[in-house]
Amino acid sequence: MSRKGNPWDNAACESFMKTLKYEEVFRNEYRDLVEAKRSIERFLEKVYNEKRLHSALGYRPPAEFESRLSKPVNPQLLQKCEGPRNAFSQA
Repeated sequence: MSRKGNPWDNAACESFMKTLKYEEVFRNEYRDLVEAKRSIERFLEKVYNEKRLHSALGYRPPAEFESRLSKPVNPQLLQKCEGPRNAFSQA
């Protein structure tokens, strides 16, 4: 829930709704609610998740971002990122 006087709490949701309206809803005329729902679902699956670049994800589409998360990490790269071990780190 948003705190009173803090508009940034809902920034991600507001941005998504703006994108949905300007890139899909305002560009089409729907015959009925069923057609609108079908068209919006298609937009979300095919355009928003697979093609549209998202700045919060390093200018990659969500589908590409998620596929990179599931790939195994290079152990040598991980070792470089961890840095030297100290007495408090677990072996």
